[in-house]
Amino acid sequence: MDPNLLYWKAEGQSFLRRLKIWVNLLDPTLLLSSDVSSNHCSDLILWDEWKIPDVYLVILLPAFIYLISQVVASLLPHSTVKPALFWQFLLQSYSAGFNYANRNSSSEQGYNISLKQLLLITGTVSYTTCAGALPQIFINRLGLRSLAVQTFFRSILPIPLSATLAFFNVLTVRSEESETGIQVFDHNGNPVGMSKAAGEKAVWETALSRAALFGMTAAVPNLLVLLMKRPFQRNSLLVAPLRHISTALVLGLMIPVSFSLFPQLGTIKREQLEEELQAAAVGRHLFYHRGL
Repeated sequence: MDPNLLYWKAEGQSFLRRLKIWVNLLDPTLLLSSDVSSNHCSDLILWDEWKIPDVYLVILLPAFIYLISQVVASLLPHSTVKPALFWQFLLQSYSAGFNYANRNSSSEQGYNISLKQLLLITGTVSYTTCAGALPQIFINRLGLRSLAVQTFFRSILPIPLSATLAFFNVLTVRSEESETGIQVFDHNGNPVGMSKAAGEKAVWETALSRAALFGMTAAVPNLLVLLMKRPFQRNSLLVAPLRHISTALVLGLMIPVSFSLFPQLGTIKREQLEEELQAAAVGRHLFYHRGL
């Protein structure tokens, strides 16, 4: 059996083991230290097996710091529609770019982006930007003045909306994997063929993990602010720092958690594959790279 698959079975199947790996990989001290511990070295082996470029170790952390600023700004209660659209545009553009960059591109030839994919990304960003600003649009256009109604649109509605848009973003940007299929291979690492079923499974798993990331990041700070509103009535200036800090903390904690929800090296049962691949497959399960 391929030694990389043996290592994956030892380290990649348990959620807690995957979480430990991602916490080590996203350790900010990696950017500051030239010495890498043995724990980090073993995790870097798995990183290579997951087919994620090494340069991402350098750009992931700054990218996530940028993401935190975008998420915090997009969840703020804006006074007009334009700022809401602006921050949603930045967040959704980042999300679409991240999803595209971390797709499984095993079915693609060359590195040039197709016109279809470009239109798909543009349409996804446009749609999710407008949908993400809907709470502010409703408040302004309908002239909602009721405190209870404003609380619903500012604190409750963004929770399922954030999760849904994150799910939709992955599903549409990476839809080509479901249409053309991704490479699957056996337990020895030998390629078996391109499977649409594996592509669909990979995209759905990633979309669910992204929905969990953004949904939880919206839920905890918003609900926390609601619970602390009465104690902070005398000092309302504390509400904004509470929202900012809690959003940054929850997002920072949820990034490795969401990445760990599903194995990076996924498995699919032989009977779930296309008929032509079932005949060529060896063993009960086949493997695929899920992307990020």
